[in-house]
Amino acid sequence: MHDLYNLIEKIKKAPSMYLGRRSIICLQAFLSGYSVAKYGLGEEPTQQERDFMEFPEWIRKKFNVQTSQSWANIILFYSEDESKALDEFFRLLDEFINRNSSGDGLGEDGLGIVEKEEIVRSS
Repeated sequence: MHDLYNLIEKIKKAPSMYLGRRSIICLQAFLSGYSVAKYGLGEEPTQQERDFMEFPEWIRKKFNVQTSQSWANIILFYSEDESKALDEFFRLLDEFINRNSSGDGLGEDGLGIVEKEEIVRSS
């Protein structure tokens, strides 16, 4: 699987199947395991994976916090529970993916508008 955002969309549609329960902490653990597995196989990060590496700092700026807490813990802190935090993650990820939309069809994240629209359409 070389398409991180499509994998996350699949998780969004059936979180219990991938995570065991609707939990942002379980999602974070899943994504950490995904990264460790790819690293262990010697695979280079894809453009989407490199883009997602900016997500933690983007979350810190979005919530105006200076902390070493993970992106999942920050979102959870501002949510009612883990399930609602997971929903908020998916909303924030959409905002993050679309943060650099521009008229030239290619954002700074290297994802074309068509690629972003495909992610949105599959949800």
